[in-house]
Amino acid sequence: MATFEITGGYPLAGEIYPQGAKNEALQVICAVLLTSQEVVIENIPEIRDVTKLIELLADLGVEITQIETGKYRFCAKNVNIDYLKTQKFANQATTLRASIMIVGPLLSRFGKGSIPKPGGDEIGRRRLDTHFIGFEKLGAKFNYNPSTNFFTVEGKHLTGNYMLLDEASVTGTANIVMAAVLAKGTTTIFNAACEPYLQQLCLMLNRMGAKISGIGSNLLTIDGVITLNGTTHKILPDMIEIGSFIGMAAMTQSQLTIKNVSYNNLGIIPESFKKLGIILEKRGDDIFIPPQKHYEIETFIDGSIMTIADAIWPGLTPDLLSVFLVVAIQAKGSVLIHQKMFESRLFFVDKLIQMGAHIILCDPHRAAVIGLDHRLLLRSTTMSSPDIRAGIALLIAAMSAQGKSIIHNIEQIDRGYQNIDARLNNIGAYIKRLN
Repeated sequence: MATFEITGGYPLAGEIYPQGAKNEALQVICAVLLTSQEVVIENIPEIRDVTKLIELLADLGVEITQIETGKYRFCAKNVNIDYLKTQKFANQATTLRASIMIVGPLLSRFGKGSIPKPGGDEIGRRRLDTHFIGFEKLGAKFNYNPSTNFFTVEGKHLTGNYMLLDEASVTGTANIVMAAVLAKGTTTIFNAACEPYLQQLCLMLNRMGAKISGIGSNLLTIDGVITLNGTTHKILPDMIEIGSFIGMAAMTQSQLTIKNVSYNNLGIIPESFKKLGIILEKRGDDIFIPPQKHYEIETFIDGSIMTIADAIWPGLTPDLLSVFLVVAIQAKGSVLIHQKMFESRLFFVDKLIQMGAHIILCDPHRAAVIGLDHRLLLRSTTMSSPDIRAGIALLIAAMSAQGKSIIHNIEQIDRGYQNIDARLNNIGAYIKRLN
C-alpha cells in the first residue's frame, strides 16, 4: 500500500494541463467492442481504472497497440467471448466498476454478455437495475446467479423499443446506447443522461456509422444499423480534475493557469466555484486563478445560507462535491453541501474535522461548513483515502495545512488522477510518494 507525505503551506505557481476525462475513457474504450475494424483513441488518461480496463479487453482478445503516451489502437476482430467464463475474468471485473460497460457492446455484437458484481468506490449503494432493465426492453433475457454473483444477459436478435429510464444514469445510458446501435429498428430513450461524456460517446458511435439523434438532450433516438466501422476519437479534458485544480489554487492561495480545459463543456462548474467567492478568469480556452487571500461565500438573494448540491447534467456533477466541501473550509461564510446521489460520500469529513475544519455532518447526505477565512490553518494529520474523490479532497486539505500530513491508501487517488504527485510538485507542491 502506497502513501503520500505532504508538506503543506506551499503555494502553487505556473501552468498545469488536465488529463483526459476518466469517465469518458471508460465508455469509449468499451465501445471498441462494437466493431471488428480498428479504432484509435487519443488523450487516454494513464490511470489505474483505465489501464485495468485496457488489460481486461486485451485478455478478452482485443488487439491493442500503444501508439504513444495516451494514444492507443484497438481492434476487436478476434474477441474470445468464452473468456467471460474464466476465474481470471471474474477476478478482474470484481475490482473494476467500469467492467459493467462491456456488457452492452458484447450483447449487441455477440448476443450475450456477463459480469460479476463490479467493484469500485465504497460510496454507497450503486445499483445496476437501469442497465439490465434497458437490455430487457431490447429483448434480452436477464439472469442473476446469487451463488456466483454473476449477472448474465442473452439476446441474439435485439429489437429497438421505447424506454423511460428510472434514473438518468450516465453509465446506464451509455450501456443501453451501445446495446441499441446494432439492434433492429428504432430505440427511443427518454430521461437519458446527457453529460459531455455521453455526448462524446454518441458522436464517436455516429462516426462509426451509428444513427443517433438528440445528442445533448435527455431524449435519444437510435436507428439500428447492421455493422459499425472504425474511427478516430479524442477524449475531452477531465472536468473533475479541472475542478480539483481550481480548488487547490483557492485553498493554497495560489496563482495557477489550467490549460486547454474545453471551457464550453464544463457546464456550471466555473459558476459554482464563483458562488464560493473564488475568482477565476476564462482566457481563451484556459482558466486563470489569481492568488486570493480571502474568498467569501455568496448567500441566496433573501440572505439565507448558500446550498451547493449535485444534480444530473446540466447540474453540478457529484464527483466534485468533495472538492467544494474542502474548499469551503477556508472561505468566509457558511455553506450547506448536499450530496444527494451517494449516501456514504461525505463520511470522510471526520478527517477534516480532526484537522481543525468547522464542519457539522447533518446526516449521510448533508454537511454544513463554517468557513475559517484563513484565520486558522488546518493541522497536519494522518489519514486514509476511502475513495477517489475524497482522496483528492484530503490531498487539497493537506496541501493547505501546517506541517506534514500522511495519506494512506493513495491507490484510490491513483485510480482517477494521473501521476498527480509529480505533476503538482512541478508547480510548487511538496508531495512524497512512500511505498
